[in-house]
Amino acid sequence: MADIRSYHEKEPQLGERVYIDDSAVIVGDVTIGDDASIWPLVAARGDVNYIHIGARTNVQDGSILHVSRASAGKPDGDPLIIGEDVTVGHQCMLHGCRIGNRVLVGMSAIVMDGVEVQDDVIIGAGSLVPPGKVLESGYLYVGSPIEKKRPLNDKEMAFLSASAENYVRLKDEYIIDVKPIS
Repeated sequence: MADIRSYHEKEPQLGERVYIDDSAVIVGDVTIGDDASIWPLVAARGDVNYIHIGARTNVQDGSILHVSRASAGKPDGDPLIIGEDVTVGHQCMLHGCRIGNRVLVGMSAIVMDGVEVQDDVIIGAGSLVPPGKVLESGYLYVGSPIEKKRPLNDKEMAFLSASAENYVRLKDEYIIDVKPIS
């Protein structure tokens, strides 16, 4: 069974048909939308601020989700807000940022505090998005630090929703068919 814990009397809230792998850790003020999936070794820690994960979003193996606390310069801190139909690739780190709808965060990408990723964006694998950056809708971004590379083509735009749909189907299979072997 997944490690789902309360923190300071705040409990994770799970939508309908959510899959959370047994090795994942979900702590505190975390909301996970309908048909979302949280894969092996994901850590989502909503302790000093909140995390919201939208419907049909998948967070893949080894990713870390965290937030930043309120401070003198930022009275509300930085929550982590992930939109709907988002694919977060393997080993990503999302920290106190806002991710729009239909976004692909490539494997091992790092997205820092105060970043706003608008809808319909692809962030290339291994990219670093520095604090406070805004990634405009409809573009591919790559690099460390990240740079706007080019507009997304029709095939890439369609892939954003297709990726989320594929993970909804996969998590449904896991809910039915994955069983521990003793």
